[in-house]
Amino acid sequence: MDQLRKLRPVELVCRAFGILRSSYYHYRAQRDLCRPSRVKLKVLISSIFKQSRGSLGSRGIRYVLQSQGIKVGRYLIRKLMRSLGLISKQRRKHRYQSSKGDDIHTDNVLNRQFNPTWPNRVWTSDITYIWTGKSWAYLAVVLDLYARRVIGWSMSDQACQHLVTNALEDAWRSRGRPTGVIFHTDQGSQYKSYLFRYRLQQYAMVQSMSRRGNCWDNAPTERLFRSLKTEWIPKLGYHSIQEAKADIGFYLMRYYNRIRPHHFNQGVSPYEAEQKLKTVSNIC
Repeated sequence: MDQLRKLRPVELVCRAFGILRSSYYHYRAQRDLCRPSRVKLKVLISSIFKQSRGSLGSRGIRYVLQSQGIKVGRYLIRKLMRSLGLISKQRRKHRYQSSKGDDIHTDNVLNRQFNPTWPNRVWTSDITYIWTGKSWAYLAVVLDLYARRVIGWSMSDQACQHLVTNALEDAWRSRGRPTGVIFHTDQGSQYKSYLFRYRLQQYAMVQSMSRRGNCWDNAPTERLFRSLKTEWIPKLGYHSIQEAKADIGFYLMRYYNRIRPHHFNQGVSPYEAEQKLKTVSNIC
């Protein structure tokens, strides 16, 4: 008993667990070393996090690293993010308005069939508002549901029929002027306008509209706007509509389409998902 009292606390613990003191001190020395590989990984994580404007968590950063050929576990990324003080933006739950009836002017042709097997089969569109210093601006986007890729967009200080028509024309030209596309929207007055309906007829597209007051019927486009507003747009908005156009255009056509990992695409960007389809099609 007297001999145990003479032992230091470290020696007592090592003896209790059957560990050599030399092994314990070796572990301490290794733990305190600055590993170059870990430092490099921290730099990459910090860079990806900054590029996403603080929106990506450990899962999203892992997808990006995997696309760069770097295999790393999600829990290690989470640990390193904590050590760097990186906390992703928390997304608030949104309560969607429930449908109060089926009073529609155009059939809901899409009927929540959100998984087409090929590009240019189903496009969806919607409008949202952005604060630009002194007034609101309005953004219309067109989404190809195959890989959730933004294929057209338009921004204006007025939420008029020309806003949605310009977005449609942008998408139609960028995708090679396809025909037979199902074009799905909500029941906004802009999409019911004569000009917009006439343009759809010119392009040989089939119009489809959500049921009244049911945002779930156009959920993928609503989800895009949610990502845009929680991940990218500054909390206080922009200083001008020109600044908003430049920044949002970069997000939609560059970051969202080509860089941001998308859960629907098993962690790859919409652009990469479409490129994979082309590769498989050429092989077949």
